[in-house]
Amino acid sequence: MQSPAQEVTMLLEGVGRGDKEAAGRLMELVYEQLRGLAAAYAAQQRPDHTLQPTALVHEAFVKLVQSPSARFNDRTHFFAVAATAMRQILMDYARAERAAKRGGPHEGREWERITLDQADLPSDDNQLDLIALDEALTELVRFDGRKHRIVELRFFGGLSVEEVAEVMSLSKTTVESEWRAARAWLLARMGR
Repeated sequence: MQSPAQEVTMLLEGVGRGDKEAAGRLMELVYEQLRGLAAAYAAQQRPDHTLQPTALVHEAFVKLVQSPSARFNDRTHFFAVAATAMRQILMDYARAERAAKRGGPHEGREWERITLDQADLPSDDNQLDLIALDEALTELVRFDGRKHRIVELRFFGGLSVEEVAEVMSLSKTTVESEWRAARAWLLARMGR
C-alpha cells in the first residue's frame, strides 16, 4: 500500500502528462493542506475580505495544474510551487484592491495587511503590509535568491524548516541560519 506522499507523487506525474483524473484525485488529497494555508492568510484579513480561502485554493490549484510546465518532483516540491502561486495571487489581489481604493484614506486598509505569526518574526505589532513585504522580497531576490526562496517557502508555503531543506537540497542548519538572517533583513528593510 502506498503512503499518501507516494500517491501524491504518482498523481503529480499524471498531472504532468495531462491526466485530468489524476488532477481531480490530487485536488482531493492536497485540498485540506492548501486550504489550511489559505485560511491562515484569510484569518489575517478584514472580515469582509472578498478573497476567501476556498477561492484562493482553487485559483492556485488551477494555475498549477493547467500550466504547460507543470512538472513536480514530489509532494514537497508541489507545495513549494503552490506557495509561489498563492503569493502571486495574493499580490495581484492586493494591488487590484489598492488601485480600486486609490485616492481614499490610507488608514485602516486591513485588506493588504497580514501577520507574520507563522513566520516567527519578533515584533510587538506583527502586522505587515503585504505589498511592502512583496517589495522587500523583490529587493531581497536581487542579491540573495536563496534567502528569498526560503522566506517564500516558509511564509507563503507553510513548509517546515525540514521541508525547505529537502526542497532546496540544503542542510537544516543552513535553512535555519538563512531564515533568521532573511527575517532580520526584512524587518530592517521594512523599518520594523
